Amino acid sequence: MSAADVIRRFTFHPADTTARRQEHEDVRTMCLDLGLYLDEQLPAGAEKQAAMCRLEEVMFWANAAIARQPKES
Repeated sequence: MSAADVIRRFTFHPADTTARRQEHEDVRTMCLDLGLYLDEQLPAGAEKQAAMCRLEEVMFWANAAIARQPKES
């Protein structure tokens, strides 16, 4: 791993365009909708808790993918 990789991973990447801000919002909205659906449909238990944690991870990594792409010029 290079220093550039470490810097990329651990620095803030603000949304630099309206389109990217909307992409972040879309990901959050879709994950929220799925989270609410799963909360209603799944029985309580470790599996439901794991599904919700993984959905949080999905939201995090999807937003990281949006944020970490090269800036638009």
